[in-house]
Amino acid sequence: MDTRGLLLLLGAIVCEIFGTNALKASEGFTRPLPALLVIIGYGTSFYLMSLSLRTIPLGIAYAIWSGLGTAVIAVIGVLLWREKLGAAGIIGIALIIAGVVLLNLFGEQRA
Repeated sequence: MDTRGLLLLLGAIVCEIFGTNALKASEGFTRPLPALLVIIGYGTSFYLMSLSLRTIPLGIAYAIWSGLGTAVIAVIGVLLWREKLGAAGIIGIALIIAGVVLLNLFGEQRA
């Protein structure tokens, strides 16, 4: 994995997080501006993800993209949207982060 690929992947994650928050704000696509932001966020995320796949293996990129996105969205859900997160959720997020760390440390040995 090179720096450019990782930066593209990070950008994809940020855009996915943006799109997911807009999805919540769209209230089932009943609010036009947040609905438009969903399309922009996810579209940009997929585009950046596709560029990152030039240098990052698909399985590793997808695991990092979905894992970090899920963990950050769960935290944002608690902080921004006032959603509840119990002990099982906290443990789950910790396991996701641990998995992403393991992939980054040892993932290229399989690729």
